[in-house]
Amino acid sequence: MASGTGDGQHPRRKPRGGSAALRRWRALVTPAVVAVAIAGGGPALAAATPDWDQVANIKEAALRLAQMQRTQGASRAFAFIDACYKTHRLSSHYTKAFEACIAQDYLETQILALIYSRLSPETLKRMGAPSPEMLAESMGKRVTAAFATYDVSPARVEDFKKLVDEHGFPVFFQALFPKIQMPVPKGLLPKDKKK
Repeated sequence: MASGTGDGQHPRRKPRGGSAALRRWRALVTPAVVAVAIAGGGPALAAATPDWDQVANIKEAALRLAQMQRTQGASRAFAFIDACYKTHRLSSHYTKAFEACIAQDYLETQILALIYSRLSPETLKRMGAPSPEMLAESMGKRVTAAFATYDVSPARVEDFKKLVDEHGFPVFFQALFPKIQMPVPKGLLPKDKKK
């Protein structure tokens, strides 16, 4: 998946099972991310309300990650995210850079889970790849720990997730797959198209 569509599909076709796969993925991730509401442990540092443009930060993080994904692959992207967490978690307060790490983790896991959700369990096993559920669970633990470090409220976690879903994922997907129409989950349809 270093360049091109990377999925073996014709570049003008929609990904197979796109909308259903994306809905399944979001159903897995929402409880994992929002689990921070019940998570505890560790010394929490109260997070002030961000004084930066969160949408711009998320979009910039999405573009940086997409460029890395296209040129260096998913393994390098995950290594970068891991290093990002380790570096920015050292701060005494919640920062724009740390928030970008969380957005990138969520986006990278989301795109891999979307791709893996289209493969059979047998194929994933042969590849040595985790299931979408395993990806969501491990990401959920990382994100929960990240938000818990700074005592970010459950309401802010949910708001952040919505920003990443609405603004980050479309940027990330289109940067990775410019010739493929992004699957749009039912909850993100424009208001005039909802039924």
